[in-house]
Amino acid sequence: MYSIIPAGLILISARELTLEAAQSAGSARIVNSRPSNRDLPFAQTKKLLDSRNDREILEGLRKVISMMYRSKPCLPFFSAVVKNVASPNIEIKKLVYIYLLHYAESEPDLALLSINTIQKSLSDQSPQVRAMALRVMSGIKVPVISQIVSLGIKKGCADMSPIVRKAAALAIPKCYRLDPNTLPQLLDYISVLLGDKQYYVVGPAVIAFLEVCPDRIDLIHKHYRGLVRKLVDMDEWGQLATLSLLTVYARKCFPVRTKRVKKNKSKGFYEDEGSEHEEDNSGEEVQVLDLDLELFLKACKPLLSSRNSAVIVSTARCFLHLGTSEYIDAAIGPLVALLRSPQDIQHVAMNNIVAVCLVRPESFVRYVGHFLVRATDPPNVSRLKFEILTLIFPHCEPHIREMILSELEHFTRAADAALVQESVRAIGRCAQNESTASTRCLRLLLNQLSSQDGNLVAESLTVIRHLIQQDPQAHVQTVIRLAKNLDTTTNPEARASIIWLVSEFSGLPEEENIAPDVLRILVKGFADESEAAKLQIVLLAAKVYLHYLIRTTPAQTEEAPDIPSAQVVECASLHISAAAEENGWQDPHPPPSTDQPGLESDQDSPHPIPLLWTYVLHLTRYDVSYDLRDRTRLYRALLSNPQSTQLASLLLLAPKPVPHTPSPSENRKGLLIGSSSLVIGVEAAGADGMMGYEGLPEWVKEGEEPDAKLRDEGLAKEVYGEKKDVPAARELDKAVEKKGLGKIGVGGAKNKTFDDWLDEEEDSEEGSTEEETESGSEEESSEEEESESEGDEEVDRLVKQ
Repeated sequence: MYSIIPAGLILISARELTLEAAQSAGSARIVNSRPSNRDLPFAQTKKLLDSRNDREILEGLRKVISMMYRSKPCLPFFSAVVKNVASPNIEIKKLVYIYLLHYAESEPDLALLSINTIQKSLSDQSPQVRAMALRVMSGIKVPVISQIVSLGIKKGCADMSPIVRKAAALAIPKCYRLDPNTLPQLLDYISVLLGDKQYYVVGPAVIAFLEVCPDRIDLIHKHYRGLVRKLVDMDEWGQLATLSLLTVYARKCFPVRTKRVKKNKSKGFYEDEGSEHEEDNSGEEVQVLDLDLELFLKACKPLLSSRNSAVIVSTARCFLHLGTSEYIDAAIGPLVALLRSPQDIQHVAMNNIVAVCLVRPESFVRYVGHFLVRATDPPNVSRLKFEILTLIFPHCEPHIREMILSELEHFTRAADAALVQESVRAIGRCAQNESTASTRCLRLLLNQLSSQDGNLVAESLTVIRHLIQQDPQAHVQTVIRLAKNLDTTTNPEARASIIWLVSEFSGLPEEENIAPDVLRILVKGFADESEAAKLQIVLLAAKVYLHYLIRTTPAQTEEAPDIPSAQVVECASLHISAAAEENGWQDPHPPPSTDQPGLESDQDSPHPIPLLWTYVLHLTRYDVSYDLRDRTRLYRALLSNPQSTQLASLLLLAPKPVPHTPSPSENRKGLLIGSSSLVIGVEAAGADGMMGYEGLPEWVKEGEEPDAKLRDEGLAKEVYGEKKDVPAARELDKAVEKKGLGKIGVGGAKNKTFDDWLDEEEDSEEGSTEEETESGSEEESSEEEESESEGDEEVDRLVKQ
């Protein structure tokens, strides 16, 4: 008998499952028979929405949502869809809520009709339904319901489920955007949610704080240590928001403190023991971290193992702007590990690595192998790798420097012109940053002059010119070698660079000076030169002729007083006008005249330099370049009087400053790592970053920081280990002794019966009531005394009046 009943139940359940499967197969066959991209007629869709069968309602809602996401007009279905908001089926609720959020602004009056039903859902038994109702209510952008939304958030903040409290935290910014007048109420909600015990809720609360009231740091004081403890357990978005908030909080609440210490070079017994520091006024100055700041930085260390690259970069930003060098070194490894990511993340990671390398390049030396350019690297990543190699070059060992230079030399023969240009510039920066390697770098660049690529030769000559200017006296032979390449160099910029270098060495003694011979060769093909080369040839001729005048009239130049550099422009204009009046210039483009004082004597002499100068003046007289003709007239006016060459010496022979080529990312040094402005660059984002970019505030000055007691002093002792762990048995013994019961097991408490315990509790309750009455009578008497004293004071004041 008992075995037949379960068999019957099994048959009944099997029959029900079979019928349900048949219905599902029939409806699926009907749905699949229609094309998925084909819409149902309006009447048929509305019939499905008005049906009493949940399956048909779901099918109609799916069709409407599909049409909505394909930008089809779905507003006529508004009333038919919204009336299903009270359905107990959670799938139907979700689809109705999606439709309602999309069209609530178009039909605010009809949307308000569903608010009561959504409010009732806030009391549903399911926490998912309550959270979903709160999200939908805050998402309806109708300002009239702002107070209703605020009350819903208040109810959600006190909910038992963390899912609902998280929805309440996410609804706070929406309510604020809906009506900013609700800010005082929202501040209370934020303060409550920031102190929530669930990390699941605290992360969205921090996001709401940053959007609604980012300047109210006073709300964070009592929750600071709680946020630090929950940081590791939050999701990625909550971690990003909390890191940003606590970084700003640390700048505003923890001043920079330093002390001088003397490093103890003696190591401990174990290898992991670091060298201790002894305080010494004459030692090295190091930063002393606040205890709360150190607590935050230690809590950030596990985040360096996060699977999210943004969390790793944000943690590195905290260490860079808040921590010491030890914390920065700990973040470098995880940053370098991001280079294994896809190309988009790799590019962002490289920009942030360069920003950290500008501050602490010596820490990247051990990762030099990760910055060697690969064949699969895109051009922007290759350029950033070249920059990092040049930054760490001065801090490397000699064999690593040789490896870096070999790597850069290899890419000077690449097919990509931009990559070749960057590699040549990188070699120049290596020579600039490390003087001991400048000879090796110069040799590499000189080998590139025989290349058939004109752009490579021009870029190499530009870098060579910068290197020669750093120590001109040691590169005389280098200039002679460059001058020999004028016969084969065809690039205009390259020829102009060589001619400029020759002109800079035109003041050497006659037996070592090649400038007049180079000028003699160049003027033969002056008409075929480019404009850039012509300008440098005229400058070379002016300098050669000026040195000739100085050598032929040494007495006058030695006795002539120096002209201050601030009066150069005024003296030049007076000198040119005087020369014009003396020579009687009328034509704005006069040909060179032999009546000038210096030229007549020069033509009588057999020396070829004045003849070359005159010949260059004749050549430029008929040139098509306005700039060339104007500059030639300036030089001619300066050199018109051979007896007065002081002004010409100031303008033409002034010492040139040593060029310094900064790192390409030097202008991004002040931008925050992890920001879009850093990746885009100052050229595109501007000096102050992109719109919405906010840098870190300055460190608070010592003495102006908030009181540390605001951050819960009692909790701080537990966190920092000031209160040691005590076994539970010892705590129990102390409690028993405090009550006067003696130790358990010795006597007293062990021999007492249950009635004795009850009698003691009744006596304690009676004693407490008596104490309360006595304290109440004492308070009343004190209030009477205060009132009497106030009355006496009032009488005295009236008498005095």
